[in-house]
Amino acid sequence: MGECEERAQRAPQSRANGVIELSEPPATGALYRRAAMGMLPRLRGRGGDTLPEVELMLRGVTVDRAHLAAYDRVCGFRLADTLPATYPHILAFPLSMRLMSASEFPFPVVGMVHIANRITVERPIDAGETLDLSVRAVDLRPHERGRQLDVVATAWASGELVWRGVSTYLRRERTADGGGRREPGDRPRPPAASGQWRVEPRVGTDYAAVSGDHNPIHTSRVGARLFGFPRPIAHGMWSKARCLAGLEGRLPEAYTVDVAFKLPILLPATVAFSASPEWDFALHDARSGRPHLTGSVR
Repeated sequence: MGECEERAQRAPQSRANGVIELSEPPATGALYRRAAMGMLPRLRGRGGDTLPEVELMLRGVTVDRAHLAAYDRVCGFRLADTLPATYPHILAFPLSMRLMSASEFPFPVVGMVHIANRITVERPIDAGETLDLSVRAVDLRPHERGRQLDVVATAWASGELVWRGVSTYLRRERTADGGGRREPGDRPRPPAASGQWRVEPRVGTDYAAVSGDHNPIHTSRVGARLFGFPRPIAHGMWSKARCLAGLEGRLPEAYTVDVAFKLPILLPATVAFSASPEWDFALHDARSGRPHLTGSVR
């Protein structure tokens, strides 16, 4: 463990009424190593049906303009002083990793599947604003392929709620019906494409660098194969951000954007983007029509 990562793990924190206030962002590299160790049977969390009743908070978060510019370039956004809707998710991600890699979290975070994400932008957020962030896990519930839960993140500016994100994660488990697999014949026809994007292998490593999400399924062929993928796969939140970049200039000032992540994008790939006037959008494989993402803006 590097000195800075070790220091981040020892960072002072205060606890009151189930809220843990951190003095600095956790180091995601160290958290991923802890998460990988958590996959060993002797070191896993306690398991069961209980999520930790704790909320992590980090106050006084400011935006690094160079980092924001790098994020914009990786995801296809224009350079601007207003934060993309998906950028506060990046700011809150170290808190989410800290929460989900803790010993009291019931499942190993490595191996959980991000299946859906909802973001509500209450108003445009200027890159010069100072934000207070919070993260908590809620609503552990059944899913046809196991169990799912929500990680809820919020961003506040001067006491005002300006952003909220809900990431839904699936813990795959054997179920009585064998996992509720869909039959190949019931896949809907993909919508007409309004554009195509080439997704190069470096998207996995470039997005990992700006997001802190260094899950090896996105950055390593060996890591991807350990989880059953022939090649690294694109981050789901990169695909959501890329779709919103495709809608840039047409989005309202306040809105909610929902996405469901479908089949992974194996890198490299060519994907087709479609969007309707009613603010529904989708991403699918340009050749086979296999769905990668469906979404809506309201």
